[in-house]
Amino acid sequence: MGTCFSKSRSGVKAKPDETALSSEVMGAPHPIISGGHGPIQTGPAVSSVGMVGVGGVPVAVGSVVVATGQEPRQHIGIHSGHPALDAALGGGMPNDASEGGHGSPGIMSAAPKVFVALYDYDARTDEDLSFKKGEHLEILNDTQGDWWFARSKSTKHEGYIPSNYVAKLKSIEAEPWYFGKIKRVEAEKKLLSPENEHGAYLIRDSESRRNDYSLSVRDGDSVKHYRIRQLDEGGFFIARRTTFRALQDLVDHYSRDPDGLCVNLKAPCVQDQPAQQSWVEKPSTGGLSHKTRDHWEIDRSSLKFIRKLGQGQFGEVWEGQWNNTTPVAIKTLKPGTMDPKDFLEEAHTMKKLRHPKLVQLYAVCTLAEPIYIITELMKNGSLLEYLQGKGRSHKLPQLIDMAAQIAAGMAFLEQQNYIHRDLAARNILVGDNNQVKIADFGLARLIKEDEYEARVGARFPIKWTAPEAANYSRFSIKSDVWSFGILLTELVTYGRIPYPGMTNAEVLHQVEHGYRMPSPPQCPVALYEIMLECWHKDPIKRPTFETLQWKLEDFFTLEGSEYKEASIAY
Repeated sequence: MGTCFSKSRSGVKAKPDETALSSEVMGAPHPIISGGHGPIQTGPAVSSVGMVGVGGVPVAVGSVVVATGQEPRQHIGIHSGHPALDAALGGGMPNDASEGGHGSPGIMSAAPKVFVALYDYDARTDEDLSFKKGEHLEILNDTQGDWWFARSKSTKHEGYIPSNYVAKLKSIEAEPWYFGKIKRVEAEKKLLSPENEHGAYLIRDSESRRNDYSLSVRDGDSVKHYRIRQLDEGGFFIARRTTFRALQDLVDHYSRDPDGLCVNLKAPCVQDQPAQQSWVEKPSTGGLSHKTRDHWEIDRSSLKFIRKLGQGQFGEVWEGQWNNTTPVAIKTLKPGTMDPKDFLEEAHTMKKLRHPKLVQLYAVCTLAEPIYIITELMKNGSLLEYLQGKGRSHKLPQLIDMAAQIAAGMAFLEQQNYIHRDLAARNILVGDNNQVKIADFGLARLIKEDEYEARVGARFPIKWTAPEAANYSRFSIKSDVWSFGILLTELVTYGRIPYPGMTNAEVLHQVEHGYRMPSPPQCPVALYEIMLECWHKDPIKRPTFETLQWKLEDFFTLEGSEYKEASIAY
């Protein structure tokens, strides 16, 4: 099967162009991994309304319509990390409630929409509504962004709920096989986990085609990927000869008959191991509660300090609890570290930066010192301390996976034209199951100059800082790329200090004259080459974080010829 290549990004080897492999070429479904199948029986051409399957057998048509032109399909929002359900609601439901009102059934001009809970939720305030996964909820007021006012159909209780914990009833977000905006590599990792068997499957958003989906299916010890296209007039297909009004109908058809796929669809991919579900399934909420969504200066008395997680040069990090209900991390800043007004201004921007690989900022306490920064809790603390302790058992694949996650978060900051300025293992936090998130983005800019002391002093992170930033204060996303290269050395050496045996002054002088850290022990050549790319003297010639992300996600197949045929992202 032929493969063409897209334009190279940032001067590096281009990934194959996924548009080169069309499922229409042979009139039958073609997975990317395995290439085409042999001839299969074809049925008559059909419309998106009258469905005819293999050999003229009608394909069941469901009542749920999610196709373009009938009901807008829903995406996972990159900023919020939850389905853009405003599209499903047709731009908002009629409601006469004021911005601060609860919205009661009596003021609805139409029947409330019914949503299904994707996760369990325990009320954090007396205004909240607790619910269980699978519970049906009537949305009474959806005008307040991250928090909606709802009524449980089973208990009749009312209260605020996090909007990214629910999906419209019978929408694809409510289906156990829909995994949203995950990448091909992540889909393969999930499907090949021990809990899943031959025929396990999932549907995800296409990585490069905005209106398409991808079907990923476990075939023995490998995973095949099929593009699901949308018809202009509404509907979906893998092979054009068989179309479906809804993705649910497509899944139903291929569950009964492989119809050209490698195997018929057996069971949805297991989301995660049962012991892990309590943490990995639940996304971060948009703030701590409805009350704090806009007024996020909170009372210090609402915080309880439980366990010290770590200590840095500018303060401490604690595991804590807000309102006696919600686990949080509390970062305390030493008095005089930064101006509270400057911090509040930056925090407003930081709170809007929402991505699964960024630590979510929840609230602040700035009316007195020390300043408190309240964020989502990552129970394993900083990546630096983790690597020096529990993380020492990790092998290269787990370390590369962590690096790819960090690159994904930085790629988002890159898209937002936001600079971290202090990217290092100490500012990456670790959760369960090898999950990492970027913390403290943007805070370095606010540290008072006298706190950083001389550029070669003990506090300024010379060994992580690009030469143009250390010498001339020219910080940019490209200086963050340099720091990322240093972070890679921390990963593969389990937290060793960069440039071992050299002082800050020596590093500053030597790097300016072309010296680069040698390859760490047992570091793969390909990974060291990525480090050297990050340390290019010319910032413009350093790779983008987008490039670093896909290189690391595909690291173990990057060099093989099979990669060119198999890595196309659907």
